[in-house]
Amino acid sequence: MSQPEDQNARGEPVIRTAPMPSDMNGNGDIFGGWVLSQMDIAGGIVAARRSQGRVATVAVDSMTFKQPIKVGDVVSIYASVKRVGRTSIAVHMETIVARRLDPQEIKVTEGTFIYVAIDANGRPRPIAGGVPA
Repeated sequence: MSQPEDQNARGEPVIRTAPMPSDMNGNGDIFGGWVLSQMDIAGGIVAARRSQGRVATVAVDSMTFKQPIKVGDVVSIYASVKRVGRTSIAVHMETIVARRLDPQEIKVTEGTFIYVAIDANGRPRPIAGGVPA
């Protein structure tokens, strides 16, 4: 079965999870920090795969919260590499949710995270096929 075109434009699906009540803030929504951490994990997976080794997060270039996430939502994070420099990688992500009883997908966040490829000593290393930044 093929994916809808808008889903292909999002990038590859990297993480699918569901937040728990312990991830809630005082308003009953999921903490923004929980969403950021899930996106950072997803982006790190994509960046490490592309750089063929360890990476470290160095910046969140942009981040937009569009809708709240609720307990019981199915959270999916899609990612795509937007730029590869000599040692760095920019990964754009979209977080999509399906509410508990509603199959309609809702984009709740999107952002671009920057990772640097690092060697065994934690120092920046060149990425094969990367271009100067």
